[in-house]
Formats: sequence, C-alpha cells, structure tokens
Amino acid sequence: MKKVLSMLTVLLLAGNVLLLAGCEKKVQTLYVYSIIHDEETKALTDLFTQQTGIPVSYVRATTGELVNRVISEKNDPQADILLGGASSYHMQASAAGALERYESPLAKRFPAYAKSSDGTWTGFCVLTLGIGINKTRFASKFPGVPYPSTWEDLLNPAFKGEVVMTDPVASSTAYLFLQDQLQRLGPEAGWEYLIKLSQNVGQFPDSGSAPPKLVGTGEYALGIAYLHALTKYNAQGFDIQLVAPPQSVGDVDAIAITKNAKHLAEAKKFVDFMLGKEAQELMSAIDFTIPVNPEATPVAGSIPIADIDLIDYDTEKASRERKAVLERWSKEVR
Repeated sequence: MKKVLSMLTVLLLAGNVLLLAGCEKKVQTLYVYSIIHDEETKALTDLFTQQTGIPVSYVRATTGELVNRVISEKNDPQADILLGGASSYHMQASAAGALERYESPLAKRFPAYAKSSDGTWTGFCVLTLGIGINKTRFASKFPGVPYPSTWEDLLNPAFKGEVVMTDPVASSTAYLFLQDQLQRLGPEAGWEYLIKLSQNVGQFPDSGSAPPKLVGTGEYALGIAYLHALTKYNAQGFDIQLVAPPQSVGDVDAIAITKNAKHLAEAKKFVDFMLGKEAQELMSAIDFTIPVNPEATPVAGSIPIADIDLIDYDTEKASRERKAVLERWSKEVR
C-alpha cells in the first residue's frame, strides 16, 4: 500500500509540474525592420528587453529596401515593426495596406505633424536637413571662398565633385531633400536646381549615414545630411562646420506595426516604449535627435527646431509624388 501511495504521489506531482509548464506563457520574440543606425537600434532594443523581458531580433537596412519588404510581405510579414524612416515612406506603406492601425495613448499629446490621421504610424524624433562642411578640406580646396549658407550656394561650379549626398531612390534623407527643393521652389525651378546640383555631386551613396562620415573623414568638402547626424560627428571631434540653410524641411522618424503582425501584443508594447520619455532621451543622447515626446529633453549640443527656418512641408504631397519624382530623378538626373 505504501508503495502504491508513493507512486501515486510521484505521478500527481509530475502531473502538476506538466500542468504548470503548459499554463506558462511562452515569451515571444519581437521582429524589427530598422532603418535607424545599428548602434541606436541595439541600445533601444536592449533597453526594451531589459524593461519587458521580450527578446528582439532586428534587421538593419536602408529605407527603400525595408519599406519595399514591408509592402511585399504584407500578407505574410517577416517583421512586426518598421522602425525609422521619414513619414512619407510610412504613408506609402500605409497606402499599400501594409501597416496595422495602432494609436498609442502616449501619442495623444504629440503635435499633429508627428502622427498619422489613420493611426498607422507615429513619429518619435524630429529630423531636419542641413549642410556639413569639412573645414580643413574646404580651406585647402577653396581658399578665400566663404562657406555656403544657403541651398543655392551649393550650385557654385567651383564645388564640382566636392559634394556628397545620398541616392534618393534608396534613402529617405535624400528624398526629403528632393522634396525640400521642389516644394520651396516649385516643380520647374526645383528640377532645374536639382539637375544643376547633381553636376557638383561626387558620390551618391545608398545610406543616409554616409555623407556625415565622408565629410567628417575629409573625403569630401561638403555634404547634405540630417543636422543631427552631422552634429553627432562634430561632437566626436571631427572637423565639421554645421550650416542650417533657410527654407529647409523638417520631418519625423516614424514607427509602425506591420499589417498582420505575428506578435501584435509585443509590437504594441514596443511602440509605447519608443514613444516614451526614456527611449526618446536615449535616442537623443546617442544620435542628437530632437524628441517628439514633450516630456523628453534633447541632449545638449543638438540644434533646436526653433532655431531653424522651415518651409511648410506637405508630407502627404511628398508621399503621393514619390514614385513619379524618383522615376524622373532616375531618368533625368542619374
């Protein structure tokens, strides 16, 4: 009898262990397509995992590549989150039915330009364009020539081959620049400007992070890039002069959940995390970006939005025209 009772006890305990194991919720990995730099992506996802216990796996690539992936994979998404990229690209993905609707409670106090009307994307940091100048190379190449202070100054024939900007087909940074010129000057004068400028460009790399690096290391005298990226290299000791030309453009880096995301609950938690004060201050500390969350404080050394002359940028127009503008760019400019 004692042996029978002992066996029954062992079986009962084993059954309870199996039952508890069956009830234990499996931790799901969140999959992210990231357009922001690898350093920032790792720091942010590590903090998210630390705070929530949710592991993250991410792929880092250019804006064009990842937005196209999200659209092509909308019926069977391979990522739950699209992290980064200007709002016009998120509008493009939303128009293609590739984004899930989610309006985070944290976004209620965000400015209107930082969130979509249909709830498919939300901005987490403000981006503005500017000019970076390698002071040493510029002085060597153009002694006595004043630094360019406007977009028109970049058309100086003396600068031929000394300007670097990214390829707008691959990079949201350069497409934002195209739209800046087209919207501030009008289509005809805008295209005339872009064609003239292209004659001074020595390289069109695919990544928006390339021009600050190439200017910082002295491979080019002039670069068109986001001001926060140029500020970051300047803070690291590179010999860069920052210029915020008048009639520039501002936009937001946005985050969205992919349509039919396989880990929707985890994705919503990540969106809430990215819109929070701690994540946005971490992003600013690494990348000198300006937070969208009004409670978050930007890092010292970043250029405040209030100090920059911005045009009234039409993001919906930029999104609508993207295909036609890039086709014309590929045909007439590159």
